[in-house]
Amino acid sequence: MATPVSVLRLPKGPDPNSRGFDPKSPRFIALCRTSISTSAASETDAEQLQKEQHTRSVLRESFLRCLLSMANKKVQFYMYEKVKVEATFGASDIDVLNFQVSDLQTPIGVQKEALIRSQDVISYTFDV
Repeated sequence: MATPVSVLRLPKGPDPNSRGFDPKSPRFIALCRTSISTSAASETDAEQLQKEQHTRSVLRESFLRCLLSMANKKVQFYMYEKVKVEATFGASDIDVLNFQVSDLQTPIGVQKEALIRSQDVISYTFDV
């Protein structure tokens, strides 16, 4: 007999095909700002921009691989105010703004299902 699988539905992006966010939107600018000004068209800026984009893509890929390896594992989240919680990691939304977890063990009790805002997390650890 097949095991039923729960589906986590996350909010869609603002465009009709849900393929991302408008690069001119305040949210995109706040979350995806580059450290190099792209208004100047000099060759050194283009080289620096290419290096930065490559570095960002390598870091993004390693972070996504980390998230993938966390699936269905016990993860300890270290949060502000010296709070440590433990939960089984489920998923992350596309912007990595929220983590979906199960069996969240907090200082005041256990929550069966929960969302943890990534802004509240200082660090997290898990066994490989």
